[in-house]
Amino acid sequence: MAQNVYDNQDFFKEYIQLPRQVEGLDGTPEWQDLQALIPNPKGTNFLDLGCGFGWVGRWAREEGAESVLGVDVSEKMLSKAVGFPTDSCVTYVQADLESFELPINKFDIVFSSLTFHYLKGLPVLISGIYRSLTPGGALVFSVEHPIFTAPRNAKFIEDAEGQSIWPLDSYLSEGSRTTNWLAEGVIKQHRTIATYVTILLEAGFTLSAIIEWGPSLEQVKESPQWADERKRPPFLLMKAIKGNSS
Repeated sequence: MAQNVYDNQDFFKEYIQLPRQVEGLDGTPEWQDLQALIPNPKGTNFLDLGCGFGWVGRWAREEGAESVLGVDVSEKMLSKAVGFPTDSCVTYVQADLESFELPINKFDIVFSSLTFHYLKGLPVLISGIYRSLTPGGALVFSVEHPIFTAPRNAKFIEDAEGQSIWPLDSYLSEGSRTTNWLAEGVIKQHRTIATYVTILLEAGFTLSAIIEWGPSLEQVKESPQWADERKRPPFLLMKAIKGNSS
């Protein structure tokens, strides 16, 4: 079972104060680039894995999605999602993505934001997503960038010249990393970029786009606290397509 740190009261208290939760998509700096990867949702069946408060699913409905399903392991997160005005075409399911069984040929778009790096059994889920997509369907997702997840002590340090640097190490040693982010003992799964690509290809996907995301100079100007994030990419954004003949 995936670690459900989001239902930890101390973690959740801190998490809901992050800009991406207070402001929604307007407070999500990588959203513009993620949005550009998502096909037009109009008339589609849209699946959001690790949906959290449901921001992206509601956006998809506003853009004309026929139906939206949001799945999350956290009861606390889903309690926030269902607190927004109800929409009969938007439904939520509490489930562990490590064992969640997806219907076959159901969804036109599958989306996931900053969720897959928590999962040990990602290859199984990706294969399930492939089967669940309709021919020509798209998977769009973001994860913490492998440069971000690799270090055993993931934080900026000061070099001999007093410059802030990111101490990359253990990049090729894939597996669990335990970090203290908002709470102690948060477990993430480190994978290389090559592994993410291989998982997609072995499931049958065609890789359509890959972005090593960092804030633009304009974003740094507006939010100076993001300056260090240009020294190494915090997020990896990917888009993969299921063949029309599948």
